[in-house]
Amino acid sequence: MTESLLPLRVPATVELTTLVVMLVNIATVHAPAVSSVSGPLHGFAYVMVVVVALLREGTPRRARLVALLPGIGGLLAVREITSRRVR
Repeated sequence: MTESLLPLRVPATVELTTLVVMLVNIATVHAPAVSSVSGPLHGFAYVMVVVVALLREGTPRRARLVALLPGIGGLLAVREITSRRVR
């Protein structure tokens, strides 16, 4: 079970980063251009996290469920998978 976590880690990082960008944008200048780019990118990254977590062989059930959480679910799923490897 030495499969790489990169296909899950990259969209999870993009998902969290775009969420932070959108929240900072709303709290400060609310630039429509930022929203129009970061919104769809965030949605795509979220869908990628869910799809990769569900289709990845050997992913524990708990990691699959945690991946459904918007924003931080992907990174929590990566953490759950790596903590299972250590045990």
